[in-house]
Amino acid sequence: MGELSKLPNIGAVVEEQLNQVGINTYDQLKEMGSRQAWLKIKAIDDSACINRLYGLEGAVQGIKKSQLSAEVKAELKEFYNNCK
Repeated sequence: MGELSKLPNIGAVVEEQLNQVGINTYDQLKEMGSRQAWLKIKAIDDSACINRLYGLEGAVQGIKKSQLSAEVKAELKEFYNNCK
């Protein structure tokens, strides 16, 4: 396992997916942002759900997804619903 799996919410599977879409470091993930990273993962894994989006945002912020604010979760949920 590499650098990304040391982040909150990022396990081996999500790290591998991030690597497959060209994201190999925290800086790359942070620069791209959770939404764009999730869209890239969704393109290779149709099962990518809102929890993966929350997890990516938590990783960018350095917190567990359960610690995301209600406002951030609402924004992400709106984005997710618009991507269906």
